[in-house]
Amino acid sequence: MQGNFFVIMQRLGKALMLPIAVLPVAGLLLRLGQPDVFDIVYVTKAGQTLFDNLPLLFAIGISGGLAKDNHCAASLAGTIGYLVLTSVMQAINPELNMGVLSGILTGVLAGVLYNRYQNIRLPEYLAFFGGKRFIPIATGLSCLLLGMVLAWAWAPVQHGVNTLGNWLVASGPVGPFVYGVLNVIFRVVGLHHIVNSLVWFVFGTFTPEQGAAVTGDIHRFFAGDPSAGAFMTGFFPVFMFALPAACLAMYHAAPKDKRAAVAGLFLSLALTTFLTGITEPVEYTFLFLSPLLYSIHALLTGVSMAVCQLLGIKLGFTFSAGLIDYVLSFGLASHPLLMLPVGILWGLIYYFLFRFFIHRFNLATPGRGEENESASPFINSSRLAAAYLDALGGKKNLIRVDACITRLRLEIVDRDMIQEPALKKLGAMGVIKRGDSGLQVIIGTQAEIIASEIRELLNQ
Repeated sequence: MQGNFFVIMQRLGKALMLPIAVLPVAGLLLRLGQPDVFDIVYVTKAGQTLFDNLPLLFAIGISGGLAKDNHCAASLAGTIGYLVLTSVMQAINPELNMGVLSGILTGVLAGVLYNRYQNIRLPEYLAFFGGKRFIPIATGLSCLLLGMVLAWAWAPVQHGVNTLGNWLVASGPVGPFVYGVLNVIFRVVGLHHIVNSLVWFVFGTFTPEQGAAVTGDIHRFFAGDPSAGAFMTGFFPVFMFALPAACLAMYHAAPKDKRAAVAGLFLSLALTTFLTGITEPVEYTFLFLSPLLYSIHALLTGVSMAVCQLLGIKLGFTFSAGLIDYVLSFGLASHPLLMLPVGILWGLIYYFLFRFFIHRFNLATPGRGEENESASPFINSSRLAAAYLDALGGKKNLIRVDACITRLRLEIVDRDMIQEPALKKLGAMGVIKRGDSGLQVIIGTQAEIIASEIRELLNQ
């Protein structure tokens, strides 16, 4: 049961990444068009339109992401379901607003219906509406009934969500601290997107001077809410300073004759987290070596969130807390320069903390452990995918192949067929197993390309 739950949450977490990927372009357009940048109204309007339609984008992205073959019929069904659900609820009770949750709900429903009924056969006189054409019809009718139920049942839930969101926003450093710790812990199994979706897109409400009310930390920040950013700011000192400092510590911990061999690796990892805020490649270099060190990393991330909240620093991002988003949100931020000394302090803490742990517990960080010859990052992607497929037990051992930013998300038949040493030689940073069929392989930012190549091999 636990394994099945993990597989389900893994699928949802992966599906959430597709609509979230829209945010960088939305935030970029919104900022570039504002008066303090280029002052182009239609550019700002373009970005704002994407933010305003986030629930619909979630419905489209999640339904297509959950569908077994990512068929457009599932995304069409998610769109129809969202439009029907929200229209019915608004017609019955105009005060109801599920926000992004309506998109998530209809996206999940459409994806489940697609996987269950994509090959349904109807009587001959209705055969035209069978198969994949049946999914949008079934989703629309289901959301009609669901909208009628939620029109009466959602009001107390909405009140509870608003109460929780308002408490988190007004909780001072407590809410950001708890969230920061949970975010890092859930990142281990790739389920942090579930928590992120609530705090970034649901909790907290703000009504701009011109426009409708918006919810969630990200949307509120870019809409001008001075209280927004509590669930984003604390990541900047960790992503831009602390984790690059950890890379420097691991580099210095390697024997001098091995440093040249690992310098490129650590430089790449440090630049990735500093510029873009993608942290998993760094985190998986020490997660399996020292879970205690990773736990301290989670705790210090929470403390960073709390400290930034206490100091009144407010920064936002559309993708992650790297330099690119720091520059993008600088004009809307509160005390953005104050983040720099906090980041330097966190960098020093991480550097000496990592040096202590590596030497005290003799951790086999890159350059210190048994040397395995990894695959060249310049190897042809199709050849690399074929090698990964062999190490995963071959075609017959894979039920489903997905990917997020840095990891393959897999469902397998027999996990005893997984060759972990071979995966690590190919460049995998870690393998996570849950239940009998859930598997994740952390391989870095080329995960989506490798997953696509593996799917092509499976279809041959």
